[in-house]
Formats: sequence, structure tokens, C-alpha cells
Amino acid sequence: MMELIIGLLVIVVLVLAVMVMRQGNKSTLPSINPQNFDQAALVDAVRTAVDAQVGKATQQALENVNSQIDRTYQARTQTLTTETKSLLDPVATQMNELRNAVTALQSNYTNTVGVTQTISKQIESLNQTTSALQSALKSSSARGAWGEQQLRNVIELAGMLPYCDFLEQTTVTSNDKTQRPDAVIKLPNDGCVVIDSKTPLDAYLRAQETSDATLHQQLLNEHAKALAGHAKVLADKKYFQQFDRTPEYTIMFIPGESFLADALRADASLLEVAMRSRVLIASPVNLLALLLAVAKGWQAFQIAENAEKIAAIGRELYERVDIVLESVEKTGRGLETAISAYNKMVGSIEGRMLSTLRKFKDVGVTSSELTEISNIESAPRRLSAPEHTQALDS
Repeated sequence: MMELIIGLLVIVVLVLAVMVMRQGNKSTLPSINPQNFDQAALVDAVRTAVDAQVGKATQQALENVNSQIDRTYQARTQTLTTETKSLLDPVATQMNELRNAVTALQSNYTNTVGVTQTISKQIESLNQTTSALQSALKSSSARGAWGEQQLRNVIELAGMLPYCDFLEQTTVTSNDKTQRPDAVIKLPNDGCVVIDSKTPLDAYLRAQETSDATLHQQLLNEHAKALAGHAKVLADKKYFQQFDRTPEYTIMFIPGESFLADALRADASLLEVAMRSRVLIASPVNLLALLLAVAKGWQAFQIAENAEKIAAIGRELYERVDIVLESVEKTGRGLETAISAYNKMVGSIEGRMLSTLRKFKDVGVTSSELTEISNIESAPRRLSAPEHTQALDS
């Protein structure tokens, strides 16, 4: 803008200078007719010059302004880019973390859905199995067979078969009555324990089928009373009197943990009342613990029973080894005598026979050398055990 003003001032000064010079030279220069003076041309010339200067200044100003605008724009753009990047980078990081978290959640959800479906199928299968079992247990014969099989499984799991006899359906007679316990477990002292697995479960099964809470509790109370009644029946049978050296109690086996647990919730005194009647109510876990203790007793009994046999075998082995050692010692002494006789024979041959035989070579009868023989310097190793050397010396 300053250049434009300066240019205008220069043009005005030039025009004024021309006019002054023309006025000063009127006396010397030829007269000029004012009519011949083309003021319009001068004005056009001035206007043209001014326009040229103005255009040039304007162009320069525009270029300067554009350059300044470009520099300002670039600086602001760089600043905005830096500031925007500093603001967006944490957001981008958080978005990536969120994306990863969403992916992990989707994967976990897929796995959870798969596990849930598997569990649902297993629950459905379990419900079907439970329903089938409940239907089967409604039959008294099927229930009895199932109880006996559960009893056998527990006895085998305790490892009782290698240590005792497992007798099923043993028959005993008392007061002209035939009694048949489900199992008789023999004890190490020639005694035995009687086990009965005929558990009444009718009320319990009906309780599992009802959705009425009051009726459910009533049926569980009936179930507890039925177990107590069965314990009384077992007590009256007095199985322990039919076998020698038998503990004065009978084991009443309940083939399921829930059967006994629900009965105890209905009647907490059930176990105590049964024990007073010399009946021990045992679930699978309780019976397993009892039979494991009996199995340990069998192991200890067999070890004690075999201790004398082991001692006798040891004494016999000791005596036989002693005989073998005596034979070895005698053989060693025989070898020592043989070596001594051999060495004497070698000395006799060297002194009496070989000296004469070597003369045949001297007279030309033969040219071969006789085979050399030597003494045996080593002697057999003697046994160093004092108990054997003393016995041989004596």
C-alpha cells in the first residue's frame, strides 16, 4: 500500500514539474496555443500511469497478502494437526482397547453359550436318567436288586475282595426261621459283620414327585419313620447271634446319600434311635470308610499271621547258605592242596626229567624246544566270615 501511495505522489510531482517548466519557458519557447494543449491526453496519461502503478501495487499487495495467508494457513494447519493428533491419539487407543474388549467378550460369550448348551444337555440327560431310575425304583424287586448292586460296588471300591470273603445271600436259621442277610463281611478274627440293603423308599420317591411343599415334608417324615421301622425289624432279627465272634450290631445300608440326608432332616434322632437297637445306619460314604478300616485290619492280620512263616523261611535259608559256604570253603582248601601238589610235580619234572631230555637237542636228535612249564603262584581266596572259618577250624 505504501508503494502505491509513493507511486501516485511521484506521478503528481512529475505532472506539476512539467506544468511549471512549461509556464517558466513561455518567453523562450514558442507560444503554445492553449487550445493545442491536450489536457485530456495528459489526464489519460496520468490515469494510465496511475492505473499501472495501482495495478502493480495491487498485484504486489495481493501476492504479499496471499503469501501471508498461505504461511498463516500452513502454520495454523500444522498447529491444528498437532493439537488434533494429541487429542485423537488417546481416543484411538481407547477405541482399540474397546474393540479388543468387545472381541474378547464376543469370544467368551460364544464359549459360554457352548458350555451352557453342553450343561443343558447334560442336565436334560441327568433328568431323564433320574426319571428312569425313579420309575425303576418303584418296583420293590428292582429296588432290591439296585440296592444290592450298590452294596457290591462299595465293597469292591473298598478293596475288600483280596482280604476277605464276600458272601451274598447267606442263609441262617434262627428259631426255625430262615433269615437271609444281603451280605456278610468276614473279619480277621474269624468274626463277621452282617449288612442289610433292603431299604424302604416308597415315601421318598413319592416326595420327589410332588410340588406341594407341605405334602413333600409329610412324605419325608413318613420316609424317616419307614427307615426307623426297618431298623427295628433288623434289630429283632438279631443277626449277630447267628454268627460267632460278630459285633453286636447290624449294618443297615442306605444305597444313596440323599435318602439318608433327607430322613435325618426330617428326624434328627434317627441314627441315635437305630444305634440303641444295635443297628448302624450307613450311607455309601460311611460304609466305605468302615470297610476301608476293616481292609487295613486284614492287612495287619495277614502280616502278623505270615510273620512266623517268614521267620521259618529265613532260618532255613540261613542254614542252607551256611552249608553252601562250608562246601565253598572245602573246595578252596582242596584247590590249595592241588596247587601245592602241582607245584611240587613241576619242580620234580624240572629237576629230574627236563635236564636229561634237553641233552637230546645237544646231540642233534631234535632241534625243537621243550614246552616250558611254570609254577602256580596264586592261591584260592579264603572266606573271611569268622563264623564259617571258626566252624571249619573246630
